[in-house]
Amino acid sequence: MIDAIDKKLIKLLQENSKQTNKELSLQLNLSVTAVFERIKKLEKAGIIQRYVAVVNKEKVDRGFVVFCQIKLVQHTKEYLTKFENEVIALHEVMECYHISGEYDYLLKILVKDMVAFREFMVTKLTTLKHIGSTQSSFSINEVKCETALRV
Repeated sequence: MIDAIDKKLIKLLQENSKQTNKELSLQLNLSVTAVFERIKKLEKAGIIQRYVAVVNKEKVDRGFVVFCQIKLVQHTKEYLTKFENEVIALHEVMECYHISGEYDYLLKILVKDMVAFREFMVTKLTTLKHIGSTQSSFSINEVKCETALRV
């Protein structure tokens, strides 16, 4: 179970995970050792899974965001597993969700532009077996994109 101090620590780390334990200890009014132990406890419990840098997708030519819905031809475990393993290998796919409703999967795809998306569709996505149909929507503007969870 996490307490109020753990929640504040998580918030601080989500804002800037490069802060030193000393900097965190000053903000939390704890010793450096106590901060270190709390972080280790949160990591061991799987609450903190990893530390990442948030990259500006525009500056690395991946600013064209596509949400692609996928419908498989069948819903057998074999088809689902094979599709999921193949999607995991596609570096353009940033997120993939198995969803309920008319479609089976929702993919968030980041590429340079429409030309790159077409190339991705033709050479990679449509070559995956068991896809029945796809529907793609293109992001006009990113209104909100959070990386921090409120705990």
